[in-house]
Amino acid sequence: MTDIVRIDQNTRRSRASVFGDLVFLAGQVADDKAGDIAKQTREVLAKIDDLLARAGTDKSRLLSVQIWLKSMDDFDAMNAVYDAWVVQGQTPCRACGTADLADPRYRIEIIAIAAR
Repeated sequence: MTDIVRIDQNTRRSRASVFGDLVFLAGQVADDKAGDIAKQTREVLAKIDDLLARAGTDKSRLLSVQIWLKSMDDFDAMNAVYDAWVVQGQTPCRACGTADLADPRYRIEIIAIAAR
């Protein structure tokens, strides 16, 4: 039986779970809730980089990304940051939509799945 490795776990969630060759990331949000969409996007992507590294992989191995925005008015500015971050030629499947996020100051939340 393959063990499940849980990264940064508390009583409610793990920030990442590793099962076999797959890494599942929980929704990541920015620490600076006052930041604009570019700043929050950079913070979230940095958290994703860190969690992927801790799981033994990196963004070139992303399989799927779900992006939730507070407002589609932030779509272009978010994409400017995301497009500079993602590995060209290794772009994952992606969905982007709007959602009521856990705190109204959050402008973005990203969920991802990667291979190891």
